[in-house]
Amino acid sequence: MHIPVLRGRAREQQTIADLQAAATDGVGGALLLHGDLGGGKTALLRHAAATAPTGTVHLWATGLEEESDLPYAGLQSLLQPVFERIAELPAHQARALTRALSGEGCPADDRLALSMAVLTLLATLGREHPVLCCVDDADALDRPSLDAIAFTARRVRAHRVTLLLTSTAELPLNGVPPLPLRPLDPQSGRAMLADLLDNPGVDEEPRMWSVRAVDSGDDVLAALAALGGGNPRALTDLAASLSDSQLAGEAPLPTRLPADSALLRTYRARLDRLPPDTRWLLLLAAADEETDAAGLMRAAHSSGVDIAALAPAERGGLVRVSRGGIVFPQPIARALAYEEAPLAQRRAAHLHLAQVLDADTERLRRAVHLAAAAHGPDAELAEELEEAATGGGYSRASAALEHAAQLTTEPGGAAGRLVTAARYAWQSGSAGRARSLLRRARPAARDRVVAAESEVLSGEIELRAGATANAAESLLTIADRLAGSQRELAVLALMRAGEAVCFSGDYPRYADVASRAAALRRPDDPPDLEVVFEHIAGFAYTFGGRHHRAIRPLQRVVELGAALDTAAPLTCASAAALLLADDVGAHRLAARAVEVARESGDVSALPLALEMTAYAEYWLGRYDAAAATSLHGLRAARACGQGNYAGDHQAMLAVLAAIRGDREQALRHIRDIEVAPGTGQTNRPKALSQWALAVLDLIAGRPADTVARIAAIACPVTGRGHIVVQAMATPWLVEAAVRADDREQAVAALAGFDLWASSTGDPVRRALSARCHALLAPRGSAEAEEHFQQALALHLAGEADFEQARTELLYGQELRRARRPRDAREHLHRALETFTQLDAPAWADQARAELRAAGEAVDAPAVRAADVLTAQQLQIARLVCDGATNREVAAQLFLSPRTVDHHMRNIFARLNIRSRIELAKALT
Repeated sequence: MHIPVLRGRAREQQTIADLQAAATDGVGGALLLHGDLGGGKTALLRHAAATAPTGTVHLWATGLEEESDLPYAGLQSLLQPVFERIAELPAHQARALTRALSGEGCPADDRLALSMAVLTLLATLGREHPVLCCVDDADALDRPSLDAIAFTARRVRAHRVTLLLTSTAELPLNGVPPLPLRPLDPQSGRAMLADLLDNPGVDEEPRMWSVRAVDSGDDVLAALAALGGGNPRALTDLAASLSDSQLAGEAPLPTRLPADSALLRTYRARLDRLPPDTRWLLLLAAADEETDAAGLMRAAHSSGVDIAALAPAERGGLVRVSRGGIVFPQPIARALAYEEAPLAQRRAAHLHLAQVLDADTERLRRAVHLAAAAHGPDAELAEELEEAATGGGYSRASAALEHAAQLTTEPGGAAGRLVTAARYAWQSGSAGRARSLLRRARPAARDRVVAAESEVLSGEIELRAGATANAAESLLTIADRLAGSQRELAVLALMRAGEAVCFSGDYPRYADVASRAAALRRPDDPPDLEVVFEHIAGFAYTFGGRHHRAIRPLQRVVELGAALDTAAPLTCASAAALLLADDVGAHRLAARAVEVARESGDVSALPLALEMTAYAEYWLGRYDAAAATSLHGLRAARACGQGNYAGDHQAMLAVLAAIRGDREQALRHIRDIEVAPGTGQTNRPKALSQWALAVLDLIAGRPADTVARIAAIACPVTGRGHIVVQAMATPWLVEAAVRADDREQAVAALAGFDLWASSTGDPVRRALSARCHALLAPRGSAEAEEHFQQALALHLAGEADFEQARTELLYGQELRRARRPRDAREHLHRALETFTQLDAPAWADQARAELRAAGEAVDAPAVRAADVLTAQQLQIARLVCDGATNREVAAQLFLSPRTVDHHMRNIFARLNIRSRIELAKALT
């Protein structure tokens, strides 16, 4: 049987799978999945049924509004397949249940007996086989059925029963854990669309993407994913509606769900049932995304409508009112509420909202509503929008400038406003919208300044979300063309070109960037230009191996970035501090860049600022913090459409997982990396991934593979590749090369690392350098010992505990092999203690193995009961620790004493214990 992939629902699937596994072992459970219409609740139930253990009894019911006033209709549907088993119940329970299901009702005095009958029936079935009960749309069930099912759900723990319920709203079912279904994240939405286009359905042929569509496929998927708002049903309807010309990129993509969309029909039917006052309030809320509850109440009051009229829309799942504002569950719900209203009524809503907004404190929102109600071009209103946009957030400002462009008759002026709107859209995190606005502006952008701004912005978007290698070339060309007339824009283009070169690993081209920047520099440049020039100069010196010449410009970048205190200069300053090995300063500057970006709403600056933060945390030895930061960066990059930087963060997560020795997680992160075509053969995510794989190879005892991977990250002859990533990985390369007896490779790699480490004076990098020299020295020599001692002394001045422990481990290995086991054990003990504290079991195991080889008996790590026992075994163990006998445990869990005896033997074996006293210790 084919089991479809459910994108973006791993957490929910795992939760359900855990419930089913526990139920199979005798510990039942229930779960309420709640979320918006079309959110995939039914798909999760079907997946649970498809993946249930062999022999599972399946019971299914769906709540229907048409039957919500028929008592016990839902229960009758659920239990219909097992009617014949009712006769096995105790007589009173059987009578109560039979009467209820046959339509005779249930007296109040028998309600407990009826509910107990349902529970007993499921428990009886569970003694033979695991039971899976799925109740879809439970909020549409008749109340008596829901009450009986909820009673059962709260009491299935002692039985082999899994009970899953779904609802649009969170039902108040006390004792039943709720699990909200969030909208799919953009990446999962794109992946689901790709699945649907490749395999649309059983009876349809796959939709083949044309050559032209492949080039724009990411944009197509991103645009459709945004339109679908993370709703699986909406994405399914959108994919099914695409024509071949839309797939080929020859026709515009849809801007709303197709008219025959099942989800649209459901929402429209609910909307049509609403009274006029409710429709009016929904229209007011839909016309202004920033309307909060207080604002809507003011607008309702001034139009003579009671706010209570909104209640039917809330009950129908069309809107939610929270402290934060008015929330439409899906963009299509907002769009329907707005677009289904007549044009005159929409205009009236905008005018009414403009009237209730304060002209001073809410100038931009008011101007946007006036623009939406305008009959045609209006130069005065366009200027008002442009002026008001400077005081709003980037998203609001972008919408305002787009409105202003529509009100502008002169094509050049309209193009200028569209380009500014695109810049604001990019900064607000809407890469797709920014691209769309730039495409609209391009035909009319005859003004040289406007055209230049458009090209530089397009290059910036391309380098972070598209073909980075192409972006570098186009940005250098743009910089050359603008050098004589638009110097500031030319400098910005060079900065972005350098960024593209660094990402794609084409470092020899950085010299071209630096020479062009030097030609544009002037003695009286303001700080915001000076920081760019110094940044380019410092990086060029570093990449050329002239580290001592790089120090002064990099220090100046740190000074200027801190003084300017805006996101981009602060991020540049953090990168400069990293090259200077001032990791604490780099972390402080990057954290400030993140803070400033969030305060200003410049979402586009977050991925790179968070990347610098993660690198600083790596060098400081704060691997857990670096992983958390990289995860935040991954989410931020995906949310704002910066797929290339999402790849950076995903790859850094792989490196950190590999260093911890978590092979499975590292490989998962590598598999999940997605970067756009044209990012270069040696792009940064690929280089970081090779580093991660190299670490895994070293841990697995394949040092030659480690050497090959890290050596391939960059070529020392041509300078192509990721020399910065290779420098970070050099200590791993040296260690592997020594193990693989490839000292020539190690010496060559270490020479460049030594230049950098010595130029910075940083104790951590110098400690790593000394450790590498110790490994290269003759085994057992005074030279090796001197370098190891130097490394340990330097480690004491740094913060990298993990690297210090690795040095202790390597020194211990050296001493043991030099037949000095007593001295070795001292260092190996310290290594083991640190690795244990840092939760690095792979490295702790190596330290234990070395200690044993050094002649010391080392206990195996303690086994955690939760890691080795099944859910039922854990439950039995806890009952036994509470003092229950095997027979008492059997009675409480509806098992035979023989089965409990069998479980106890397995529990003792898995925990390597012999008595109940030891069991109590193992559980505590």
